[in-house]
Amino acid sequence: MVAARPGSPVRGSSTGRPLMAALDLFGRRWSLRIVWELQAGSLGFRALQQRCDNMSSSVLRQRLTELLEARIVEQHSDTAYALSPLGCSAYQALRPLVRWSGDWAAALGDHETPADAPPPTRTAPTAGTVTAER
Repeated sequence: MVAARPGSPVRGSSTGRPLMAALDLFGRRWSLRIVWELQAGSLGFRALQQRCDNMSSSVLRQRLTELLEARIVEQHSDTAYALSPLGCSAYQALRPLVRWSGDWAAALGDHETPADAPPPTRTAPTAGTVTAER
């Protein structure tokens, strides 16, 4: 599979709008997990594979290739993988979604919030209420 790239057709968009290209890239199985695991620092292939619940090496290699081509991940001279500056900014951009998902889980009330998720910070707005971005 070719790495998603803004300006090129991707799943869901024949024009390759940047948002659609990003959603295509991060919507691929394991891509977000790889970004999540690398946000704490660089990891070698085997360590990353273990952090990703021992996913198959062929899928990990494919996702890393796509993320390298998209410049989200970089490979160091010691062969360890790390988030690039673009990857770090992508992780930061996803943080509000992490907070929202914790709020969503709490609102549903039937799901225990994982230890790595921040606690809900506010109650859900009522219908018609507009809230500012945190």
